[in-house]
Amino acid sequence: MLADGWLYALWVVGATSLRDVEESWPAEGARIHHSVGAWPAVVHDATKVLEVEPERMLYLRAALWPAGEANVRMTLAPDGDGTRVVMEEEVASGPMALIPKLAYGPLLKWRNVESTRRLANLAENGAARRSG
Repeated sequence: MLADGWLYALWVVGATSLRDVEESWPAEGARIHHSVGAWPAVVHDATKVLEVEPERMLYLRAALWPAGEANVRMTLAPDGDGTRVVMEEEVASGPMALIPKLAYGPLLKWRNVESTRRLANLAENGAARRSG
């Protein structure tokens, strides 16, 4: 599921559409070009792969300027017949980095829980099989 960048906007909370997914996704350095927000207040930016261990970990730098950038680590581990996915996010740069984590931490936690819930729903309901 994570290897199909075109599914990104379906499970990442806040992403509203995709403009492009580089062919090499999810290789290191590859980018997803996404949009966030509702028209006419739409922000276009990108998420870049910083590091990848196939079927184990995906480490991303998600940009949403003018707010800043965040590092997002997706860790995967076998769990019975499925896969356990843990999503961790921290602000890396920009104006959001000036705000104490205590203030934005609960919002990021909610966002990541909801994102992984959506990802699980897509996986459990066959999105990977339908996307080819």
